[in-house]
Amino acid sequence: MTTVTDWTIPGAEGEAILGDTHASADPRATVVIAHGFKGYKDYGMFPRIAATLADAGFVAHRFNFSHSGMTNDVATFARPDLFARDTWNKQVADVRAVVSAVRDGRLAGGETPVVLFGHSRGGVSVLLAAGRPDAPPLAGIVTAAAPSRCLSLPPEQIAELEQAGFIVSPSSRTGQALRIDRIGLDQIRREPEAHDLLAITARIACPVLVVHGGQDPTVPVAAAHELAGALGARGRLHVIEGADHVFNTVNPLPAETPASAELAELIEVTVGFVKHVA
Repeated sequence: MTTVTDWTIPGAEGEAILGDTHASADPRATVVIAHGFKGYKDYGMFPRIAATLADAGFVAHRFNFSHSGMTNDVATFARPDLFARDTWNKQVADVRAVVSAVRDGRLAGGETPVVLFGHSRGGVSVLLAAGRPDAPPLAGIVTAAAPSRCLSLPPEQIAELEQAGFIVSPSSRTGQALRIDRIGLDQIRREPEAHDLLAITARIACPVLVVHGGQDPTVPVAAAHELAGALGARGRLHVIEGADHVFNTVNPLPAETPASAELAELIEVTVGFVKHVA
């Protein structure tokens, strides 16, 4: 039997990390699930991934990054001010805060092996969290549709950030015109080594499964090949043919709706990987 509970812990700059835990009675591993850009813990695939991991005998924690702008009201970005000020360092701090909460008993999982799962931008965040100095011990990492760079804005948007101090990034889901401040760009330029994703990925000690959709229009599949190349023998690349950036998953995904074939494959390889490393 599995259970679902919600929780809140402090994250970067003291802002709240909101999460949901899917737990089995006697878990053999803990999986921390990180969403992507403009994503949130309840988006599309994440509840299904977490529920399936719990059914397979694991604890799964899905959470909102503290500066995602999202709350438990999924209809809107209730805190666009936080969204505007998000940075890679804040996301790394959040990932590590969740792992620390598992380790010190505030969240379920205790001493079980910890695996990080990150989709899109969340994949970058978990790689940075694992490869930067003072990383927590990890059993493994799964990235899904992750970019291979920390900065992928086109030159014209970088110029606009420099000149205006912000850019506007519309949300097609909520209709909001979300602002992105230049704090993130400044941080990347001030700390280039801390944002050299491929170099950091090459330093990760644990096994990493790199999953990508063969028809991803948002992040080219070439990014997955770059990440896998940086990992060498510790990396395993799995390309899902026919999959787009969200693995052909609708949002929301009702509990009674079957997963797409592409999402089912992502879940299958993820569960198999966690079983292998745990």
